[in-house]
Amino acid sequence: MATDVVVPTLGESITEATLGQWLKQPGDPVKADEPIASLETDKVAVEVNAPIAGTLGEQLVAEGDNVEVGALIARIEAGDAAAPKPDAGKAGKAETAVNPAGPGETPALKEDAAAPKAKDDAQALSPAVRRAVIETGVDPASLKGSGKDGRLTKDDVLAAAKGGTPAPAKPAPPAEKAAPATGERHEERVRMTRLRQTIASRLKEAQNTAALLTTFNDVDMTAVMDARGRYKDLFEKKHGIRLGFMGFFVKAVALAARDVPSVNAFIEGDEIVYHDYLDVSVAVSAPNGLVVPVIRNADAMSFAEIEKTIADFGKRAKDGTLKIDEMKGGTFTISNGGVFGSLLSTPIINPPQSAVLGMHRIEERPVVVDGQIVIRPMMYLALSYDHRLVDGREAVTFLVRVKEAIEDPTRLLIDL
Repeated sequence: MATDVVVPTLGESITEATLGQWLKQPGDPVKADEPIASLETDKVAVEVNAPIAGTLGEQLVAEGDNVEVGALIARIEAGDAAAPKPDAGKAGKAETAVNPAGPGETPALKEDAAAPKAKDDAQALSPAVRRAVIETGVDPASLKGSGKDGRLTKDDVLAAAKGGTPAPAKPAPPAEKAAPATGERHEERVRMTRLRQTIASRLKEAQNTAALLTTFNDVDMTAVMDARGRYKDLFEKKHGIRLGFMGFFVKAVALAARDVPSVNAFIEGDEIVYHDYLDVSVAVSAPNGLVVPVIRNADAMSFAEIEKTIADFGKRAKDGTLKIDEMKGGTFTISNGGVFGSLLSTPIINPPQSAVLGMHRIEERPVVVDGQIVIRPMMYLALSYDHRLVDGREAVTFLVRVKEAIEDPTRLLIDL
């Protein structure tokens, strides 16, 4: 008896997804709750799990097709998920028929039979792992997965690319194949993922709707770097997480937003919605694009809670396991382009939010302090905001409050 596999509920307001990849092929044995397909939504990749153990039957949807919640995409034949063992007598006849090797000859049947399985294993990759394989050129068939049920993870691929697990040498091309002509040019067309389409649409929406403006300032990171250097070992020993810079900036934003509440507000129709809480969207790089998981009630969290939450978001973004609900909402965004080497940028707000703070790389520069030219670790800060709601004076005030809190972290403790 066959059991239907349908598209699961994907979250509030999400009614459609794109079938990104089949993780199992027709005839493959599957276990109950084992992922058999990957769906791409507007925000994250979601795996479809097998409702029962059995054998995957007909696939009713092709990769790249759009599917609605509740749509039938495949069927699973009930039964033992383990592959049936062939009868010894039948196996011998099959070998004779497929590979009639004589005495002393080496049969190639085992190699022929193993080829489809290796192909299937290579196909059963999550979107994050598949992208890592493409970027590094590592052969996934040569790796042993450390994930659930022996599946490959992105860390497995990256470790192999760094020399942890050497990939087998590729066979040399046939001698008769002519080398490509010098100067030959190629083009490749790749369909945009649903996530990338959504990112493009929302960014363009922000430009078309909001009156965007950016104001800049720079901040001396000496005090924060000294505090971090002094306490990072004790902090990690006590809390089990490294002390980073994001905790300081989240705390500084929470402090500044109390003085300038408009940067933490929305425009809805002809009304302004103010929030007495701060939900910070943290821009995180994922294999398929930028995602913004939300730190809920960040204004009430400790440094350790903030750092643990951010570290968890970063790891799961790379693995493609962030949940849709974790990226909903958010009243303010922080984007750290400095981790990629950015010196200066004008970030775009994340609608319906009204402001985004851009952090950049720390660079030693000569500055004047008390009439003396000294070298200090400096960072440029950029605040992009919706000028319909946030006035220039308020934007500058907010950025100055953040600067003051970073340059004198004691303010974060005594609420100044």
